[in-house]
Amino acid sequence: MTFLDHLEELRKRIIYSLVALGVAAIVGFFFSQRVLDLLTKPVPNLVFVAPSEAFVVQLKVALVTGLFLAAPVIFYQFWRFVRPALQKHEVKYIASAVVVCSVLFVAGVAFAYLVVVPIAMKFLLSFETPRLHAMISINEFVGTVGAFLLACGIIFQIPVIMFFLTKLGVVTPRLLMKSQRIAIVLIFIVAAILSPPDVFSQILMAIPLFVLFELGVLASFLAKPRSRPDPQA
Repeated sequence: MTFLDHLEELRKRIIYSLVALGVAAIVGFFFSQRVLDLLTKPVPNLVFVAPSEAFVVQLKVALVTGLFLAAPVIFYQFWRFVRPALQKHEVKYIASAVVVCSVLFVAGVAFAYLVVVPIAMKFLLSFETPRLHAMISINEFVGTVGAFLLACGIIFQIPVIMFFLTKLGVVTPRLLMKSQRIAIVLIFIVAAILSPPDVFSQILMAIPLFVLFELGVLASFLAKPRSRPDPQA
C-alpha cells in the first residue's frame, strides 16, 4: 500500500469508529440516568450550581457509557489497521494483551467503585461539622469519581506493563524479585496516601496492589526469553 492508501485506510477506520461511538452514545443516553445513580450512590445529596450542569453531566455520562459500549468495535477497527504490519508472533502478543488489559481494566474499575470510592468519600466527608456543610456539585463529584475509576483501571495494568518491559529488556525477573521489599514499602505508602488514616483501610487498599505486583513478577518470568540449547552440546 502507498502512503495515500494508508491514509485512506486510516480515515475509513476512524469514520467507522466514530459512527460506532455515536450510535453507542445515543444508546448510552437512555441508560445514563441509571449509570449516574450508580456513580452517585456513595453520596446521598448532590447539587448543581448552573441551570445546564445536570444535563451536561448526563451527556458526559452518556458519552463515556457509549465509549465502553463501542470499545469492541473501536479495538477491532484499530486491529484491522495495524494487523497487516505485524508479524505472526507480534499478533499473538498483542491479541492476548488486549484481552488481558480489558479484563484488568474492568477489574480495576470495579475495585475503585466498590472499595476506593466509598472509603475516599467517607474520609473526605468526615470533615463536615455543624457549621460546615458539604454541598457537592454533581459535575465535580462525577469528575472525581471518574478520575478514581480511570486511575485504578490504569494501575491494574501493572502485570501487562511488567511483561512488556521484560520483553524489551528494561527489567528482569531477578531484579523484580530483589525489589520486592522496596515494592512492599512503596505499596503501603501509596495505600496510606489514597486511603483514610486507619489500618484496615490501608490494608484493604494495599492487598490488591501487592497482588498486582506479584502477578507482574509472574508475567515477567513468562516474558523472559528461554535459553536455547547449544546445538554443539
